[in-house]
Amino acid sequence: MNRMVLSAQLLERGAVRYTPAGLPAIDCRLQHESTVTEDGQPRRVSLEIKALAIGAMSRPLGALMLGQTGLFGGFLASTRNGRGLWFHITELTPGALALPAQALPPSSESPPSDLRLSQVPAKKY
Repeated sequence: MNRMVLSAQLLERGAVRYTPAGLPAIDCRLQHESTVTEDGQPRRVSLEIKALAIGAMSRPLGALMLGQTGLFGGFLASTRNGRGLWFHITELTPGALALPAQALPPSSESPPSDLRLSQVPAKKY
């Protein structure tokens, strides 16, 4: 399964463009910082990732202010030239910093494969 959920801050957002099929699309950069447990030890994680929203998702992404945080759900895909990854945003909960406790599995070490962002109350646009 190709599914990613990331709490992140919107660093950069491009202008609305249109795909060859006529769908609106917005490119952006997201920044994530957290501490996770790896092999029983805390590890600081800091990353930036290129992301995009196509179609209806371009509307809530376009409404997000630069610097605002959110919970982003989607999938990873390679770039056209195959030399990188894009995070395709399919769900967005503005202002959310992390999954609520009731959505987390009993042991946060390895979340179940069926944990979905749709379990988190989403804002309707």
